[in-house]
Amino acid sequence: MWLPPALLLLSLAGCFSIQGPQLVRGQERSSVTVQCSYKAGWETHRKWWCRGPRWRFCKVLLQTTGSQQTVRQDRVSITDNQSDRVITIIMTDLRRDDQDTYWCGINRVGTDRGAPIRVTIDPENLLSSTTANKYPGVSSSSHHRNHYMLLVFVKVPILLALAGAVLWLKWPPRVPEEQWERPTYTGLSFDLTEDTAP
Repeated sequence: MWLPPALLLLSLAGCFSIQGPQLVRGQERSSVTVQCSYKAGWETHRKWWCRGPRWRFCKVLLQTTGSQQTVRQDRVSITDNQSDRVITIIMTDLRRDDQDTYWCGINRVGTDRGAPIRVTIDPENLLSSTTANKYPGVSSSSHHRNHYMLLVFVKVPILLALAGAVLWLKWPPRVPEEQWERPTYTGLSFDLTEDTAP
């Protein structure tokens, strides 16, 4: 079916109303936090968190009341911070079967808006304790991204500077070219340079 360009643009405008991370990784028996941001104008709309590979058919697990109150059910909670326009979902006591595609969504007249998030759960002994539990409120995928940024912009330049300093110190000293052209007898006394033949 062909849509006029103006109608097509109007239908696409809401596609970017809500955004979230593409992937969130958590450890079994720990918790994971997902934050989705939305554009102005959607503050008083209900927000939801659903599970399933296709958002039109996903199962809604939680829905806000249109206010900023936290809603809890089982091991999941959802909070809508309307002043910052951020939906925060916390999944606790993660299990391997929690791994799936989830959606942050905005309830509206017509077609709801949604953003897919892949939640991956690693076995309890696979990740070190420096991920999900050590950094509350920060998903472990953002922790890995922060570690990568630290590695690229701090650690690597420091290591390169240290390697450069070591090479500079180990390099043999360079003799200036002026010393090569000077005759070797310049520092000798006059008596030794004159002909002393009888």
